[in-house]
Amino acid sequence: MNDTPTSDFAAYIGIDWADRKHDVCVQAAGVTKPQHRVIAHTPEAIDAWACELRERFEGKPIAVCLELTKGPLVSALQRYDFFVLFPVNPRALAKYRQSWSPSGKKDDHSDALLILDVLLKHPERLKALRPQSAQMRALQQLVEDRRKLVHDRVRVTNRITAALKAYFPQPLDWFEDKGTAIFCDFLERWPTAELARSARRPVLESFFHSHNVRNAERIEQRIAAIKQAVALTDDIGVVLAAKLRVVTLVSELRVLISAIAEYDVEIAQLCERLADYKIFASLPGAAEVFAPRLLAAFGEDRERFGSAAELQRYAGLAPVTEASGNSRWVHWRWACTSFVRQSFVEWVAQTIPRSFWAGAFYQQQKAKGASHQAALRALAFKWARILYRCWVERTPYDESRYLKALQKRRSSLLHSAASAATSA
Repeated sequence: MNDTPTSDFAAYIGIDWADRKHDVCVQAAGVTKPQHRVIAHTPEAIDAWACELRERFEGKPIAVCLELTKGPLVSALQRYDFFVLFPVNPRALAKYRQSWSPSGKKDDHSDALLILDVLLKHPERLKALRPQSAQMRALQQLVEDRRKLVHDRVRVTNRITAALKAYFPQPLDWFEDKGTAIFCDFLERWPTAELARSARRPVLESFFHSHNVRNAERIEQRIAAIKQAVALTDDIGVVLAAKLRVVTLVSELRVLISAIAEYDVEIAQLCERLADYKIFASLPGAAEVFAPRLLAAFGEDRERFGSAAELQRYAGLAPVTEASGNSRWVHWRWACTSFVRQSFVEWVAQTIPRSFWAGAFYQQQKAKGASHQAALRALAFKWARILYRCWVERTPYDESRYLKALQKRRSSLLHSAASAATSA
């Protein structure tokens, strides 16, 4: 199937989607006037409309343009093999609308006509949506959902921290990691300093042993601290509400911890069935969290990115330069998939202590005056080129191979790293 809409299609469709209904403009090939109709957002209505078009155009390919790359409507339309979907960027469409309607007037019907106009007059700007395998699409959604759950876990632990600081702050020092079962179990069992202090030593020892805390010295230190714990305040007006808030939030935190663990299992099982996973599992610091996220970012369609530069722009790693006259402004890319950029930046931070050249590059950027985040973005930009090469060639990452390439080019990275090691 063609990547761009051409005369090969029997009809052209522009769809302005909504939550409950969709405005549709259909124009048959060789006809100048489109037909407008409204379709309810129900499986039955969409199926009846699609079957009507299949019969009308004898099952020939139909180009469909819309402002979506995924979602319920896209999933519904992809069930029909004669539809070829062409997503248009909503920002680009908004600018296009503004150029022809400076007043800002808009409605769903006119938007559907505008989308159809883009499809017919600017086909070179559009690229057909090529759905990846069901396993890959499932992985892409799972890793995004997991990251949202992690964000929710951080939000809940922050709220627990704030509540504990109001009356019982000691557990925040006793447990370094707040997003754990032992933290939840302790607060659920002993939500106040008085209850924790009154617990018998054998009970506390048994509690820590049941949570795989085996270091006798560590257990003794915690029990001693618990026995000496003094409440921050005895004011019932503070303690009653804060205690109930902690117990409630701990229940929510426990659900999130369990859900993230379930996602990890599902993601790991999916990755085992995807051949490209070994490429990203070989990356330093990727492990079980970032390898699936990077795999989802790349996908399995090798024609998706024509070059490493395209990948860098898609991931939001390539800066944008705006120049006019004597003014020049370089800023980071706003129009990108933020989750993909987040995946790259969070992962490269893990490579700094695990990759010789990555650590040297980061220190080199810091020496030039770059902030931590700016240095990470620069490192992510460099890593993206390496990952693209591994992905295209379907070969796992080899640190020694890259170091040899740097040595062959007499890269300043190796000199910087050697100098740093000597001074240390």
